[in-house]
Amino acid sequence: MTTWVIACAVIAAVAVAPMAKYHVTLKVDKDTNFDALRTYAWTPGWATFDPGLDRHIVAAVDRELSSVGLMQRGAGQSDVLITYGALRRTNVDVHGKADRRSGAYPEYSVGTLIVLMLEPGSRRELFRARVEMPVDMDQQQLEEQIDMIVHRVFTHYPTRSFAR
Repeated sequence: MTTWVIACAVIAAVAVAPMAKYHVTLKVDKDTNFDALRTYAWTPGWATFDPGLDRHIVAAVDRELSSVGLMQRGAGQSDVLITYGALRRTNVDVHGKADRRSGAYPEYSVGTLIVLMLEPGSRRELFRARVEMPVDMDQQQLEEQIDMIVHRVFTHYPTRSFAR
């Protein structure tokens, strides 16, 4: 009897478990004086295939770089290079309730955004932020999520106060 109760409790816990939590993962070069960095330039990366979405991500990153005191310059005249990578995938919730007819489990879109700050000569990573989170496929909702994600990334920028 107790084995049956424990088995039911485990099944119930798995059934109500939330989807995986997503968060910002950072890698910051400890030897870099981020206070001395004043200018940046964009370098090609793994841009999204949607030109409108690409422009939106670049604008969001530009806005946040400006908020930490960096100004955009030409490629040969900057303290750092900036690039980003973005991709979308579909996750399957194997702990969710399968559809009665098809047997398919619930699916949801997950976006990954990586923002990199590189040393111009060596292309050594000075700052790397990676965010994975469920995304809405509605264009306006997606743009709002991108703004929120990029803002969240730069709240962790090394020159920002952690008193927030």
